[in-house]
Amino acid sequence: MVKRGLAVFLFAAWLASALPAQAQAPSKHAGGHGRGRPAASLAIGAAFAPSGELWIVGLDAEQRLVVQTSADDGKRWSPPRPLDTHGDTPAADAEARPKIAFHPQGRFVVVTYTQPLGRPYTGTIRMLRSDDGGRTFSAPFTVHRDRQTITHRFDAVAFDAKGTLHTLWVDKRDAEASLAGGRSDYRGAAIYRNESTDGGLTFGRDLKLSDHSCECCRIALAPSPDGGLVALWRHVYAPNQRDHAFAPVDTTSVDRDPVRATFDRWALDACPHHGPALAAARGGGYHAVWFGERDGVAAVRYARLSAAGRPQGEPIALPDSAAEHADVLSAGPRVAVVWRSFDGQGTRWRAWLSQDGGLNFALRELGRTDGENDHPRLVRRNQEVFTLWRTTKGVQVERLFP
Repeated sequence: MVKRGLAVFLFAAWLASALPAQAQAPSKHAGGHGRGRPAASLAIGAAFAPSGELWIVGLDAEQRLVVQTSADDGKRWSPPRPLDTHGDTPAADAEARPKIAFHPQGRFVVVTYTQPLGRPYTGTIRMLRSDDGGRTFSAPFTVHRDRQTITHRFDAVAFDAKGTLHTLWVDKRDAEASLAGGRSDYRGAAIYRNESTDGGLTFGRDLKLSDHSCECCRIALAPSPDGGLVALWRHVYAPNQRDHAFAPVDTTSVDRDPVRATFDRWALDACPHHGPALAAARGGGYHAVWFGERDGVAAVRYARLSAAGRPQGEPIALPDSAAEHADVLSAGPRVAVVWRSFDGQGTRWRAWLSQDGGLNFALRELGRTDGENDHPRLVRRNQEVFTLWRTTKGVQVERLFP
């Protein structure tokens, strides 16, 4: 039986070029329309250092993990500086990308990536840390204590306002244990996490945030009013609805179910490889964007969530039926949503901008390419919001606000 939802998923997955096998090795189709053409691994992570410099991390043409910095908001970049991964081959494709995070005071910097393992869909979350502001980095090490050859993938990493480092990832230890015990009814994977209070030098134990996450979608993080973090991820609701769940990152017991944040009720026995994005809203609550099928219509949608993660009002589809892999960020009343979309001939880089907290938006065209390209990303420095887009020609940066 082929349902329309499955057909839409297959089309979206083809456009996103993010089939499961591609997350196991350097990308073969990193762009939105690389049908049959080899491509570079273009997925990057980006962040502003407390000093104001813009940093990116990704793979170069030789598949080396490198960092670059810009002191003029992306107009000029430093030469790529390779980081020693001691033989690792980091994933850098679509939802599985290297990431970089800075301690609020700037002393500690961490870079994370997924290292694919020998079995399909398996991996381990690796980290390099710096205690001198990024001048030097440690050798890579595994973040989680569980060392089975199973799924530990699609990590998210951030420092909270208090300086605690949080790492989250998709983990299949419970699904594997269920199968080993003769049961096959465990839905999806799980979200696990850990914490470090010394900039990644030591970590606490692996803690389960939630059972039944989707298997291959990124995890979104945003700051909470108490100085901590909250998370949004695609969840598998019984029996197979691929909606989204919300929870504070410091939740310590899976006895408290995460809040259901979206109600598309997309019934799908597969992973869409298309995670959400989340940003804190002025005055409380959050801005969220995600991809899903609702009432037979597949789209990227935007909505406000309450402080507890519950939906407020009806979601709004982005003004682009081909939109994919959107990101969202806010600065005071200003809200930016960016995405890419393939129009049959090329890929467009687009933004939807609001000056009034998401009540009204204006569409803005940012760029276009006929070549391979990454998902657009958003970064913030104080009240300034920027978007980055990596294509085969390099990394483009646009200031969106102010």
